[in-house]
Amino acid sequence: MNDHGVVTGKETIRFERLLPGPIERIWAYLTESEKRGKWLASGPMELKAGGKAEFRFDHASLSPTKEPTPERYKSKAGGVTLEIRVLRCDPPRLLAMTWMGTIKEGGPKEDSEVTFELEPKGDKVRLVVTHSRLKDRALLLGVAGGWHTHLAILTDNLEGRVPRPFWSTHEKHNRDYEERLKDL
Repeated sequence: MNDHGVVTGKETIRFERLLPGPIERIWAYLTESEKRGKWLASGPMELKAGGKAEFRFDHASLSPTKEPTPERYKSKAGGVTLEIRVLRCDPPRLLAMTWMGTIKEGGPKEDSEVTFELEPKGDKVRLVVTHSRLKDRALLLGVAGGWHTHLAILTDNLEGRVPRPFWSTHEKHNRDYEERLKDL
């Protein structure tokens, strides 16, 4: 399985990971604020179609390794909150939601969509993350590096490793995707 996201359409990128199960454990890391906050963003979520969620991203808190926030992300150094709407929820196999939604600190943004699909594979779980409705190349590139980094930190948590630092990992993946997707 390739760790890199695959562009599956003009506005869509897809990631696959094989993670240590069981499926209920991975579902908890997607849906429970405390666990989700270890790799992505904390906050409440109504687990039903039409449910509301509030994700509080604090990238500096995802690892005990402290490092400076890159200059271009300084405005997000204190964290960012997204208001999200759950589109589909079929525990513990499917969760789809709006993304980018309303950024409280910066005003409304156009929604994209993220879908998480879980499938048991023996004692492992196949996680597929599909992010669609990415309207331009810059957004697709930012999302690619971001998901790659967040999924790496999720894997660290699930495998009992100290989570890697977010910002230096993110910068590395951003450069990598810039090269990989230069023809988009």
